[in-house]
Amino acid sequence: MSSSLVGIAYMCLGVLCLALGDAVAKWLGQSFAPVQIIFFRTLVSLPLIALIASLNGGLRTLATTRPKVHLLRGLIATGTMYCFVMGLTLLPLATATAIAFAAPLFVTLLSGPMLNERVARLPFIASLIGFAGVLIVVRPGAEGFQLGGLIVVGAAVCYALLMITARRYGSHENLWAMVFYVTLVPWLVSTALLPFFWLPPQPVHWFGFVGAGILGVGAMTFITLAFRHAPASLAAPFDYTAMVWAVILGWWFWGEIPDVWVYVGSGVIIASGLAIAVHERRVAIKARPTTSA
Repeated sequence: MSSSLVGIAYMCLGVLCLALGDAVAKWLGQSFAPVQIIFFRTLVSLPLIALIASLNGGLRTLATTRPKVHLLRGLIATGTMYCFVMGLTLLPLATATAIAFAAPLFVTLLSGPMLNERVARLPFIASLIGFAGVLIVVRPGAEGFQLGGLIVVGAAVCYALLMITARRYGSHENLWAMVFYVTLVPWLVSTALLPFFWLPPQPVHWFGFVGAGILGVGAMTFITLAFRHAPASLAAPFDYTAMVWAVILGWWFWGEIPDVWVYVGSGVIIASGLAIAVHERRVAIKARPTTSA
């Protein structure tokens, strides 16, 4: 099997782990506050991340000279987790997943003012079309409109900020340090707030809390391996397979059947994201140095 196919397989596995983790969080959200879910998810993830880091250069890779940057990214990650878990409790799984796909579109628009990057015309137009897709899914003013849609949009904005800060500071920090601190800060915040939201879990819930943490680390690991084996422009579009899993899991566990507008809006969002990915790939190819005989 070629390296690219291996990368695609890892990406699909990572996305499956994400979808399963979202389903578990939605299930837990029926009984517990997002703060408690975030606490256990990060509590389980932290030692696993530290273990992976120790196997990839030792715990010294977690050292950093930019604690303020990691604190900022950690707080953004906390907002991302909280908004998305809250949105999962208010929306069907497929609807929340479709809206979350808007994150790369926000990255495109925010990279200009925040990273001083020039946004080309095609990605800019594609982003605007993608936001039209978000409006189709959310349908502001419609009878079935829920606040959950806006909350998941907030999660998408926070996640976009997380990706932008990773692009800005990632070349100066070790990968596992970035991952560790972006998990540590949400754990610290949720630990401080936990006494106000604590509910004693039943035995079956412990499997969910532990499973959510393991699935989160599994997703991160598989997606990291995907980008090591395949070009980002090839592996990234397979992130959209999450929609397939969201529809299946939502129907299987909660009997959720998305209406036609969710599919239409999802198609618009995915098409916009793919257009941006294709454009970035073409730009990357043109920027490669050429060799002459």
